[in-house]
Amino acid sequence: MSHARLLHRGDRSGSPHGLGAETAAARHLAAILAADVVGYSRLMGAEEERTHERLKAHRRELVDPKIQEHHGRVVKTTGDGLLAEFPSIVDAVRCAVELQRGMIDRNADIGEDRRIAFRMGVNLGDVIAEGGDIYGDGVNVAARLEALAEPGGICISGMVWDHIRDKLSYPFEDRGEQSVKNIARPLRVFAMEQARSLCYRSRRRSPRQLQGGLTSVRDFCWLL
Repeated sequence: MSHARLLHRGDRSGSPHGLGAETAAARHLAAILAADVVGYSRLMGAEEERTHERLKAHRRELVDPKIQEHHGRVVKTTGDGLLAEFPSIVDAVRCAVELQRGMIDRNADIGEDRRIAFRMGVNLGDVIAEGGDIYGDGVNVAARLEALAEPGGICISGMVWDHIRDKLSYPFEDRGEQSVKNIARPLRVFAMEQARSLCYRSRRRSPRQLQGGLTSVRDFCWLL
């Protein structure tokens, strides 16, 4: 996704995003999830109509219901991604992880060159809410975190990690401080790769439940 479509572009007429006095702006603290389709232009170039229909189906059958289930709302969408906000950072991270796991299942029978995969970033920050949209550094950071994630992975900020570390047992890895475009200070980044998400899901199963030998990444994770 073009990050410019998610990021706050500044004040042009006395209010954020140049909306003037038509709508009242207010600030609030929010957990922000930014998601982007990996290789969207390539997918559209190869199979435009099928890619568009598959992405709509993912939104309708997985993404939108999961966001609603975790008490969030979709703020905006672009052709290849979306921005959502949640009142709870725990719910936002749970939603991101469950979305990525859901995409693994939905892509299981799809050829690798045709799979739709998301990168995701989650941040906690003060945002400006106006006209149903949200703006500000909190949104900008979420978009930059998303860009740092690997396909099928999730990156979260250090502030998010501080809030979830004793509440959620997801296998995030400390990637240290990262310098990103248009953010004044380096970001402390924690990442979860797609394979680690698979491992976490597998460990919820008993080894006796695994049959037929080491036939998948999920089975292999028992050896890690």
